[in-house]
Amino acid sequence: MKMQSDDEFSSFSSEREEEDEPPSFQGQKLMTTAEQLAANINRKQIPPRKLEFPLSINSNAFLQSFFPGVSEKDWNNWQWQLRNSFTSIDQLKRILFLSDDEMGSMVDSDDVDPLPLRITPYYASLISQGNVNQAIRKTVVPVFDEFILSEGEASDPLSEERSSPVSHIVHRYPDRVLFLVTGFCAAYCRYCTRSHMVAKNKCHVGIKAWEAGLNYIRSDKNIRDVLISGGDPLSMPDSHIQYLLKNLREIPHVEMIRIGTKIPVVLPQRISKNIVAILKKYHPLYMSIHFTHPDELTTEVQEACSRLADAGVPLGSQTVLLRGVNDDVEIMRRLMTGLLKLRVRPYYLYQCDPVPGSAHFKTPVSKGLDIIRGLRGHVSGYAVPQFVVDAPGGGGKIPLLPDYVERWSNGELCLRNYRGDLHTYPDTV
Repeated sequence: MKMQSDDEFSSFSSEREEEDEPPSFQGQKLMTTAEQLAANINRKQIPPRKLEFPLSINSNAFLQSFFPGVSEKDWNNWQWQLRNSFTSIDQLKRILFLSDDEMGSMVDSDDVDPLPLRITPYYASLISQGNVNQAIRKTVVPVFDEFILSEGEASDPLSEERSSPVSHIVHRYPDRVLFLVTGFCAAYCRYCTRSHMVAKNKCHVGIKAWEAGLNYIRSDKNIRDVLISGGDPLSMPDSHIQYLLKNLREIPHVEMIRIGTKIPVVLPQRISKNIVAILKKYHPLYMSIHFTHPDELTTEVQEACSRLADAGVPLGSQTVLLRGVNDDVEIMRRLMTGLLKLRVRPYYLYQCDPVPGSAHFKTPVSKGLDIIRGLRGHVSGYAVPQFVVDAPGGGGKIPLLPDYVERWSNGELCLRNYRGDLHTYPDTV
């Protein structure tokens, strides 16, 4: 593979042109020896030097095996991570033993716009080389099933485009708007709700494109809450993030700003001291982070979440229920209790949205109810998320709960607790 020069990467500075997309990985000194990776993981590790950002044993082994000669400083540079992301099946073949199903994702289709592929080297270090059933691998490595369309699937299942009064704004609830500020992600989840957006517009749209959205928010005094999403807003340059937050915070009726992101999970190195200092200036600022599996709760992710929490940013999690990935009470228990240790409050558990080619990820709704039932009473209430269906057609988030009410009769409410015991409550008011 051709090795790119530093000059070819120069456009990916924090002040790069607003229309630029980070250049794709070109295989800088990439090695393919699986035995070397195993040896690096198993060998006695040298005590790590003090770094600005931690480097786990797993990351260090991956770095030495597949990017020899690259410094730890470069590995911990978020822009280096984006420049060297894996963006094709051919690149993944150099670090993974791909199955026929995964190789089948290279077919051309007239019916489905394929989701882009991007996996950061850091997140790739968490992927099993040979186990195609590994949870994290399933979420980011494409398979042939993505080209199988099922009944009820739609490219925009939540009808966000229909609820968009101006470009990049979705206004569904009276007091809040969704501001879609970029089409680029550091890693593309194979079940992405916004496949209609990222498949067509996988780049940063830039600050000029936001003006209509900002003016719309300024003009509607009922809007008190703005959720910034995309794509992933934290994949943008610092200067763009600061520009956006500053302009939103200057709107008097905007009381609350939220950021929806998966960056702390797939690219924790992005949570630099500089971006934390920027975020800290625009409180009240909240962050919803997309977590999927307890294997994501690494040393690096802990550092990223600690920096954000220490800066006073309340952190919540959003998790999509996925078949064969996290549709298990014990896996979900480990994830939710692990998040609390990182100072992340479990917020939403989503039923998988019916995007094209997502049937292999979908579970019955009853599975989500079973998981909530298996958590309630067995872990802290803080560790129990809301299970919601984001109603197709733009109906919004609808919470679902297991049925704990047995009956009402003669002024008494009969309830079943988490152990299955029946209890009555005098409901006589």
